[in-house]
Amino acid sequence: MKDIYENAKRLMKGYCRVCRECDGVACAGEVPGMGGLGTASSFMANIKALKKIQFNMRLIHDVTDPVTSVSILGKQLSMPVIAAPIGGVSFNMGGLISEEDYIRSIIFGCREKGIIGCTGDGVPDFIHETGLSVVKAAKGHGIPFIKPWADKELFEKFEKVRQSKADIMGMDIDAAGLITLKKMGRPVTPKTVEKLTQIVKQASQKFILKGVMTVEDAKFAVEAGADAIVVSNHGGRVLDYTPGAATVLPAISAAVKGKITILADGGVRTGGDVLKLLALGADAVMIGRPFSVAAVGGLQNGVELYIDKIRTELEQAMVLTGVPSVDEVSGTILHKFQ
Repeated sequence: MKDIYENAKRLMKGYCRVCRECDGVACAGEVPGMGGLGTASSFMANIKALKKIQFNMRLIHDVTDPVTSVSILGKQLSMPVIAAPIGGVSFNMGGLISEEDYIRSIIFGCREKGIIGCTGDGVPDFIHETGLSVVKAAKGHGIPFIKPWADKELFEKFEKVRQSKADIMGMDIDAAGLITLKKMGRPVTPKTVEKLTQIVKQASQKFILKGVMTVEDAKFAVEAGADAIVVSNHGGRVLDYTPGAATVLPAISAAVKGKITILADGGVRTGGDVLKLLALGADAVMIGRPFSVAAVGGLQNGVELYIDKIRTELEQAMVLTGVPSVDEVSGTILHKFQ
C-alpha cells in the first residue's frame, strides 16, 4: 500500500495530498478537489466523531476466526463494506487516469474481493454514462447513484440504470444543494415525502436514499418505501457545520432499525472504524476517499489491496473485542465514558 499511496500522491498533486491522516485539515475548502466545503468542519466532524469512540478490549473468549460475511439488500458480501459513489476524476482527482479506468478499478476490484462498489453522477454526462457502462460490463455488479434531478432527467437516468442490469440503485439526496448544477441549467432539488414515494416506485428496484442525517428524515425514508438509507453528510462537501455521521447514527438506528437497511458513511479509514459504526447501529458501511486514493494510485490492484487491508483490520478488531460475527455486533463492545 505504501507504493500505491506514493503513486497516488504524485498523480493527485494539487487535488489531494494523500496525507498520512486523511482528516480534512490540509484540503479544507478545496472543492472541486477532495476536500470539505468551506471550513471543512463537516469533513472533520466525521473523523472526530469516530476518533472519540473507544473499544472495550476483551480476550477471554473463544473467538479466533470471526465471520465477516453478511447479506445486504439481497447481496452476499464478504464483509459489510461498500465503496461509496464518487466520480469526476478530471476535476476532483487530477485527471491523470481516465474516468473509465477509475470506475473499472472500483467496480471490478470490489467484485473480485466479494464486496460491491457504487458509481456516481454529475455533469458532464460522461460521469454517469461511464459508470453505467462499467456496471453493465460487470453484469450488473454495482450500485449506480443518481442525483436528485428534476423529474425528466431523473427518470431518464432511471431507465439507463435498468439497462445497466444493476438491481440496486441509489439517490444521493444530500447533493440537493449543489447550486453549481442549477447555474449550469441542471437543477437538483430536495424532495417531499410524496415525491420520494413516487421516485421509489418509479425506480422499480431496490432503492437506497443517501444523505439522511436526522431521525425525521430516516422515518420519512421508511414511509416513502426506500429499502435502505445512508447516514451521510456527503463527506462534508455540501454543507459546512454538520455533525459527523457517527454522532447521529445511534438515534437514527434506534428509530428505524429493522424497518430499513441502515448504511453509514463518513470518515471511515480502518477496519476498526467499520466495527465502530456497526456497533452504533449500521448494517454496513460505505467508504469514499480511501477507495479513490487506492484506485488512482494502483488501479484495480490498489483497490483489492485496500480491501484486504480493511478486512484484516476488521478481523483483528473483532477478535480483540470478542465479536464472533458481524451479525452479532452490539454496542457493548464500545467503552462508555463521561
